[in-house]
Amino acid sequence: MNIFYNKQGIGDILLLSLKDLPREKKRFDRKGNVARIYNQDTNETVGYNIFSVSDYLNVEESGSVTLSKELIENIQTILNQNGYDEKLNVDLSPKFVVGYIKEKVKHPNADKLSVCTVDIGNEILQIVCGAPNVGSGQKVVVAKVGAVMPSGLVIKDAELRGVASSGMICSARELDLPNAPQEKGILVLSDEYEAGQAFFEV
Repeated sequence: MNIFYNKQGIGDILLLSLKDLPREKKRFDRKGNVARIYNQDTNETVGYNIFSVSDYLNVEESGSVTLSKELIENIQTILNQNGYDEKLNVDLSPKFVVGYIKEKVKHPNADKLSVCTVDIGNEILQIVCGAPNVGSGQKVVVAKVGAVMPSGLVIKDAELRGVASSGMICSARELDLPNAPQEKGILVLSDEYEAGQAFFEV
């Protein structure tokens, strides 16, 4: 789940995105201050819009809203109060984690891309990376699928030139870190970091 709020840009509306879905397949129904967004073919819920959300919650962030157990519980209460019984199942695990590049091989269909096998502690990911300085044996920052970058980009499973990629290996500039170098290249971490650590909690 990703949650967005921009009172100046779109008004006092909290946007909950549960799944990505093409616009032409989306349908809506509304009860009270909540609109449910669902797949017209399967009736699966893919999101909710909560209108006049400041009547229920004090949302101080603008843009991507940080998920927490308390926030999810409050949103669940709002949904229930407005006639929706569906239970929210939310992954609250960190979305920016330390990864260890176990292997890097050349992309079969692109000269400037590499295919990396990355250990993030509890799973192994395949990530296609275009950074010139990426290499095996490095500790790096991985944005997992579902992460929202400082730019607003949501990381999704993708296929790059015919090769599946799950996540992104990040540069300091993409992470909006202070004094980030402007030249291309991923952020390479020191050995003191452990694969699977939450990067922003280190």
